[in-house]
Amino acid sequence: MNNYGVIIMVIVMIPNIIFAIKEKNFENKYHNKVVEIIEQIGRFGSMGLMIFNIPLLEFGYWFNNGKIVYMALTGILAVLYCFIWFLYFRKSTMEKAMALAIIPTIIFLFSGIVQGNVLLIITAILFGTGHIIITYSNNR
Repeated sequence: MNNYGVIIMVIVMIPNIIFAIKEKNFENKYHNKVVEIIEQIGRFGSMGLMIFNIPLLEFGYWFNNGKIVYMALTGILAVLYCFIWFLYFRKSTMEKAMALAIIPTIIFLFSGIVQGNVLLIITAILFGTGHIIITYSNNR
């Protein structure tokens, strides 16, 4: 188990839970089952792979001090993500919504690359593709 990955996922999920509570009647404007399924596979796959290590699918950190770089950058991105949510709660804009779609994609993708986790890289790409399309469509 990746304890740091658990912490990052909890930090990222807190504003999403707040949004779900505040916006109980939120409904996606974009309805494309294929894109929605791709996003969900990517979302749950990425979140699971951030938390659970699968030794046969991980090749380890690609460079010296990789773990430190991983922890520092994902931590900074998670804090930035929460800060943008704070701004978004005050006034929603397309730019903020897109940042909220892109930052978790970068967290997942960067984590997969630095840890040498090929499956996490794949699920991050699936998540990012679907999430960015849906977010853009919901906010235009």
